[in-house]
Amino acid sequence: MFRLSKITDYGIVILAHLAKGDSCATHNAREVAADVDLPFPVVGKILKSLARRGMLQSHRGSKGGYALLRHPAEITVADMVSALEGPVALTECNVGPQLCQHENTCAIRDPWHVINRVVEVALSKITLADLIDPAFSSTATPLSILGRDPERGIAATKLTGAEPSAAELTDSN
Repeated sequence: MFRLSKITDYGIVILAHLAKGDSCATHNAREVAADVDLPFPVVGKILKSLARRGMLQSHRGSKGGYALLRHPAEITVADMVSALEGPVALTECNVGPQLCQHENTCAIRDPWHVINRVVEVALSKITLADLIDPAFSSTATPLSILGRDPERGIAATKLTGAEPSAAELTDSN
């Protein structure tokens, strides 16, 4: 089973919380912890990690806290997962070369790269803005999401239901 870690799950919940309302507003860790009903030490650790990885800006002082560095429509699920867990990689060979001892003789290495790329593409087509949009889950379908135009942005693209070609899914651009 493919599953995100609890820290990644909690991190995305925290990012969604920060994105609601005024996404530029500063939130302190204690308030965020109370609002999302997670332990303060866990929230503090996640917020610091997200700030170190360039997802949040940290403000010191009595009015300090954390704020998103980019607009929610510019932050993809792939960005969030990568910041919290590292690169999207379903198998060792997708992490990087020479991490698997069977890499040179593996008969399914290339298909796994295609599958990994499909997952990356899907995660890159859904934004933080989508996650906090109540209409998103009732209007989007898996194939319509994959057919979105990343150059125009998710919110601007009409969900057509068009299925992307295999070449589009494997294109690394």
